[in-house]
Amino acid sequence: MGNGFGTLALAGLLEDSGLLAGGHQEVGHGLTPRTGQFPAKAKAVVQLFQNGGPSQMDLFDPKPELTRRQGQPHPEELETFQLGNKNVLLGSPFRFEQYGQSGMQFSEVVPHLAALADDLCMVRSMYTESNNHPFAINMMQTGKTFSGHPAIGSWIGYALGTENRNLPAYVVLRDPAGYNTSGKTVWSSGWLPTLYQGTEFSASGTPVLHLQPSRQRSAAAQVRSRELLAHLNVLHADRHPRENELETRIKNFELAARMQLVASEILDLSRESQDTHRRYGLDNRATAGYGMRCLLARRLIEAGVRFVQVFPPSTPDFQPWDNHSKLSKTLPEICRQVEQPSAALIADLKERGLLNDVVVMWAGEFGRLPITEGAAGRDHNRNAFTVLMAGGGFHPGLTYGTTDEFGYRAVQNRVSVPDLHATILHQLGIDHRRLDYLHMGRAERLTDPDVTGAQVVDQLLS
Repeated sequence: MGNGFGTLALAGLLEDSGLLAGGHQEVGHGLTPRTGQFPAKAKAVVQLFQNGGPSQMDLFDPKPELTRRQGQPHPEELETFQLGNKNVLLGSPFRFEQYGQSGMQFSEVVPHLAALADDLCMVRSMYTESNNHPFAINMMQTGKTFSGHPAIGSWIGYALGTENRNLPAYVVLRDPAGYNTSGKTVWSSGWLPTLYQGTEFSASGTPVLHLQPSRQRSAAAQVRSRELLAHLNVLHADRHPRENELETRIKNFELAARMQLVASEILDLSRESQDTHRRYGLDNRATAGYGMRCLLARRLIEAGVRFVQVFPPSTPDFQPWDNHSKLSKTLPEICRQVEQPSAALIADLKERGLLNDVVVMWAGEFGRLPITEGAAGRDHNRNAFTVLMAGGGFHPGLTYGTTDEFGYRAVQNRVSVPDLHATILHQLGIDHRRLDYLHMGRAERLTDPDVTGAQVVDQLLS
């Protein structure tokens, strides 16, 4: 045992000194553009995260048997999250139709997404690990149920850097009115260098908080200040070699200085046409907030940002898709705010020739149950939910996987969250088994394939 611990200690010292030969090698700590392990089909990702748990059987996965047997008991005991659930089947109150040449099925409450049927890849057989919002959100964002791990956007920035040295690799666009479930932990870099955490940009007011000086200063004075600060940073770094946190902090300040020059220009939507404003719903109070964020996402992707994360409205509910009651009223309300801008972003990227290079992901953290809860609502369901993918080499017009006759459980071609992460990384040229970071002596990975069995789902790719 003594010899074993001695060897571990020696390995740690050699690693800290930069003298350990072979073994683990980190990607790097900067934002310099990098390539993955093989040619990429895509170069960026937009995640349209719909926290709360969109109902698959009311949006994308019609269940005629569920409707036919409404009011009858479910034949098995379901796993529920809330107290007071009734084991009584609840059919969808919404009509479904087929769209496009693919015949993909959509509910009447998502007509704009339905119009893009032949551009979307619909995965109906998703499943996850928890029925609890924070844990399931952690899983979708970090591949782990507990907080403290890096978000997928941080992993992508760590692997690939950014194509624009004046902008972060990972940008977050949330409702300026407040935070959704779990707040800032959703875009944390965990134990990766903080350079890779999500940077909040605002869709209203000052685009980036604390970016400009509180008192007006001349351009020449700001240049001299930056030059002096850069000189002092170099001297300080020379006295503290191999201090990764110091190096990261210096690079964060340098990035902030460069952002002062370009961020406001990129986020100036007055240059967009009135037709573009209308398509994204900026002329409609219901869609304006989310539409603004979707349009900003397109501009940031055009500018070279690797990962843009867009969050839904936070008012009046910070979990807007959490339809525990009055489903027939609350689900159409959130759809009216979100689905037109979501579709506008995908269509806009396609028209500009960008969709082939960008993965767009429309997903919540889990789905809903086929039984009724309270006043005609649905409880959480980790066993089945639907995700929409577009662009970046995902198979357009494909409906993949199936759930049981009531939509409770994914039964055919099941796709786990780590599987989806592995597939997205693959399209970016990243081998999820080789993307790692040495943390406390362990090579950590987003997908943890040895534990989760994560693998690329080739059938989703064209």
